[in-house]
Amino acid sequence: MAMAWVWSGMVVLSLCFGMSSGRLDAVANAALEGARAAVDLSISMAGVLCLWSGVMEVMNACGLSEKLAGAFRPILKRLLPEASRDPETLAAVSANVSANLLGLGNAATPLGIRAARRMARGCGGTASDELCLLVVMNTASIQLIPATIASVRAAAGCETPFDILPAVWMASALSVAAGIAAAKLLERGGRGRW
Repeated sequence: MAMAWVWSGMVVLSLCFGMSSGRLDAVANAALEGARAAVDLSISMAGVLCLWSGVMEVMNACGLSEKLAGAFRPILKRLLPEASRDPETLAAVSANVSANLLGLGNAATPLGIRAARRMARGCGGTASDELCLLVVMNTASIQLIPATIASVRAAAGCETPFDILPAVWMASALSVAAGIAAAKLLERGGRGRW
């Protein structure tokens, strides 16, 4: 709801400044150009996202995604011991981490929501420490193949959209490590002080 107010305010301010400066036609042209550019970007990104979503489906069909998710289970059992007691929750969290690893946020989101719903049962309306940690890991997520960013770069005309891989690997690994450390620090010491 707040974003609706922000966007509405921006449109009203643009129209007011356009009228006061006598350049309302420039505002209208900019709005139309922005809409056209948004559609062009969306269409060009759709192809790359379909490709990587297809790769994820092929990985699911041949069992590779399950093996990848299985590789994360020992780590996730240590990070999320309560959630690990429920095999379905652990499977959803593992699949979410795997999809994020491949840079498929659109595939990871429903898996993360399913895991979060399962973890939220019995919390009484307050997020548990493990649920907060899941949100941190999902938000920061290590990405081996940043498919969405690469598709945006390709749509913008970049000839080598994957040349950012080392920077993405380092930044995502550091952000996940910092997020997990902060969540664990607040989990242990934060209860009495906050």
